[in-house]
Amino acid sequence: MGFLDILFGRSKPAAPDLDRLFALPSAAVTLQAATGFVPTGMGAVCFTSVEGGAFAQARQEAQDLLDAGTGRTGPRVEPIRDEYGYSWLVSRRAPDDLPALVSDLHAVNSSLEGTGFGPQLLCSVVGFEDTGQRRLGLVYLYKRGTFFPFAPLAGGGERRDNALELQIKAALADDLRIEQDLARWFPIWGAPGL
Repeated sequence: MGFLDILFGRSKPAAPDLDRLFALPSAAVTLQAATGFVPTGMGAVCFTSVEGGAFAQARQEAQDLLDAGTGRTGPRVEPIRDEYGYSWLVSRRAPDDLPALVSDLHAVNSSLEGTGFGPQLLCSVVGFEDTGQRRLGLVYLYKRGTFFPFAPLAGGGERRDNALELQIKAALADDLRIEQDLARWFPIWGAPGL
């Protein structure tokens, strides 16, 4: 940061730290103990697509890397494009194998970042549910290096359970770097698994 940046109050944005994803398995233990939410075994990486062969090849290499992994349950890694035009690479693992799922998400992020497409990465999400069938996603914001909870209300429509999101924020404050600016807790309607 330079002198003029200090003088004019500018700051550098936080750098992404993909290793923070590896805090999710221990945070899941806290989450289950505090709220009863358990992993669904589904996670995804969201990114904006870029036209051109280089990006298509990088995305395919990330998908091939995950498809080659051992211990995968259910279908192979699935590319999805949501109704808002964002692309997702979806990974499914056994619900009790959250470390493998987190490794998958880390591998996709690292692969796209390593090939120069880090600016296209938006977020990663891991799905959770409780016995009441409520859904929850823990969302990692790539460009901020922070997490936030996203809890869509059941019954259709685009409504959120804000009280639950704040409860999750409080429960995980010691386990994850939670995004403090609530305006950055954007909804991820149409996210796979939520």
